[in-house]
Amino acid sequence: MTRPRKNRFPLLLFCYFLVVVHPVAASSAESQDEDVRAALEAFSRVYQVAEANYADPLDPDAAILDGAIRGLLSRLDPFSAFFDPEQYRQLQDQQQGRARGFGSILYVQSGKLLVLQTLEGSPSWRAGLGPGDEIVKINDKRVDLLPLPDLVQLLRQARTSRVRLGVVRPGKILPEEFILDPAEINPPSVDKAFLLSPGVAYLHLRGFDRRTPQEVAQSLRDLGDSSMKGLILDLRGNRGGGLDSGVRVAGLFLPGGKTVVTMRGRSIPEKEFSTPVPNPYYTFPLVVMTNGETASAAEIVAGALQDQDRAVVVGESSFGKAAVQSVMPLSEGMGIALTTAAYFTPSGRSIQRPLKSSGGELLDFSMVNGGAMANAGAVANGGADDLSFRSLGGRPLPGGGGIIPDLLAQGWQLTLWTRFLERNTVFVNFAQFYLTIRGSVKEEFEVTDAVMEQFNDYLRNVGILVPADAWKSDQQFLRMRIKNELFNLVFGLEKGDEVEVRNDPQVLKAQEVLPRVEEILRPPS
Repeated sequence: MTRPRKNRFPLLLFCYFLVVVHPVAASSAESQDEDVRAALEAFSRVYQVAEANYADPLDPDAAILDGAIRGLLSRLDPFSAFFDPEQYRQLQDQQQGRARGFGSILYVQSGKLLVLQTLEGSPSWRAGLGPGDEIVKINDKRVDLLPLPDLVQLLRQARTSRVRLGVVRPGKILPEEFILDPAEINPPSVDKAFLLSPGVAYLHLRGFDRRTPQEVAQSLRDLGDSSMKGLILDLRGNRGGGLDSGVRVAGLFLPGGKTVVTMRGRSIPEKEFSTPVPNPYYTFPLVVMTNGETASAAEIVAGALQDQDRAVVVGESSFGKAAVQSVMPLSEGMGIALTTAAYFTPSGRSIQRPLKSSGGELLDFSMVNGGAMANAGAVANGGADDLSFRSLGGRPLPGGGGIIPDLLAQGWQLTLWTRFLERNTVFVNFAQFYLTIRGSVKEEFEVTDAVMEQFNDYLRNVGILVPADAWKSDQQFLRMRIKNELFNLVFGLEKGDEVEVRNDPQVLKAQEVLPRVEEILRPPS
């Protein structure tokens, strides 16, 4: 390692820290400036002593970038982070909805790798891979001999360069060889879209990127938006994405000039994000579904539609993640994400739940003055933990972080035995076994009592005991999962997903609520 390389990093360190502390220094007392300079000088002296005397040569990247800088940011909160050039590039790709790979959606379990769907135009699609194809080798490594962590790691590595696959097609015994080159793919944001019944549409959004608003609008047009009686917008499992995308999706269902979200921070001006004027929008009844994995931009959309009395929220409380990360580029392709503000719903509710920093301090983003992220609605209405927030029409709304549903709905309540089956490859293995005997199934297929008897026999033959109470109480779920996996393998993931959604207890609750949306959203007398 050359001497100029060693001297460069202490100088860069000061640049990085100045970027981090500049907003604080600009508004702090002179004594705080002195404290910062003294701390930086102390760090520089420690680094120089360690560099000169440590038993092994210091790696500046490990010591400063991975050590000091990541350590500094991790002490602030769970969201602030440092990105090296590769991580920063991946972050930019994610924001654009880009990824490199082969375009296959896979069923991954220890020792088993099944193709469920290939994205049109992707390398897998062009090669002719499709539902039910089993990948048995990756670059001459046998899948059945790999533990799950090793298999996942191999799949990640394989996405970056040419890969040679051994694939057994349905009904075949010997594998065929496929050679694929990775390419940039654009997985859709709307990953499930169909009619639950005439005029009643169901859309699931997996995330928010720059294409999401157009995808939602196109999906609604494809499903007959002009004659639509209602929509179930499923945001369960949606971890968020771009704020602008979320605002534009909310704008598909809100009139012009309506507030979607407000951003408040200590060092940045308060900013309100609203729908454009004029703004053509859909007026049909709307139910939004959330759960504990609904976060960030997805919570912003759900909160705006709930606060503006545009939608009934059904499901479970959302994650409560709405701290604003400002991504700041640094030199040499690196960057940092800093928590600079927090998002608030139109009624003033803080979406972000209070959380602890790595140092154990409680970070309450709804605090006034102390946290400098004032929840004006909570102050005006008496606190963030009660029902004194109000929707546009005057309905009481709970605060305290996260989006609380208007109507709670539980998912499947399964026995431990059935959860054990879910954690293993039992259902997909039986589906393959069934297709080996039957050849195929038609779209009209239903899981009859005779099929359930075959499943029961199959479980016993592979050494799985079948407790009578679990078999009886989880019967509906077992039938759904068998049909789900059969349709995955025969018709593709889209049809398999439809089977799962149509039997989902939370979706069934949302369907039940849809005709009552206007009644539920009516202002209190």
